[in-house]
Amino acid sequence: MGKNKFGYGWLLKFILAAILLGVGIYMYFADQVVYAITGIAIIVFSLLRVVPLVKSLNKEVLRTLNIIEIIFDVLIGTLITYIAFAKGDVLDSEPIWAAVYRYALVVFFYGRALVYFNSVVFFGEKTEVPKFWAHIVIISVGAMIAVSADFNYEVVGLIFLIISLIGAIYLGYDGYGGYKIYREKSLALNEGKEASVENEKPKDKQKKKPVIEEPEEEKRPYVN
Repeated sequence: MGKNKFGYGWLLKFILAAILLGVGIYMYFADQVVYAITGIAIIVFSLLRVVPLVKSLNKEVLRTLNIIEIIFDVLIGTLITYIAFAKGDVLDSEPIWAAVYRYALVVFFYGRALVYFNSVVFFGEKTEVPKFWAHIVIISVGAMIAVSADFNYEVVGLIFLIISLIGAIYLGYDGYGGYKIYREKSLALNEGKEASVENEKPKDKQKKKPVIEEPEEEKRPYVN
């Protein structure tokens, strides 16, 4: 019975995929939502790094450097989140908040890249090739945001939409695999019941017939 336990994680993945895609599409058209998601994402990303970083970094100077970066990142995320909820109604009429949002992202990306490269070059922190190139991309994104005159929330909304689409496809595919396994187990369960019924029928037919013992001949005394 343990082998046929049903899992319903696929259903949650289907629902999450639909929600993720819906939110991604909505974010592309709603500046306030883009600001809020950006700020919250920066705060969560920063806070979740604290304990692993403190435990894994061997040098005190590296711990201090990364903690300072995290504090600044949390402040940046808090500022962007504040703009989203406190100034959401005037984002279109007051371009100052779009500029604050833009350069807050520049500081965030540049800060992450500079801390990483300083750790690797000056403090001997070992790294991997994908991580190195990822930070090249990060500092390049920061530079593009800083110099691009056309940058606005719609660009970030489009990026979020692409990420949401990729995430929805991944969750949908994973959920499809889970649902397929669920149906296979369902089929196996039904076939197992039918097989057990069929196996019981021959047993009934093959029941041992009662053996009727033939009466023994009466033993009579021998007469000469």
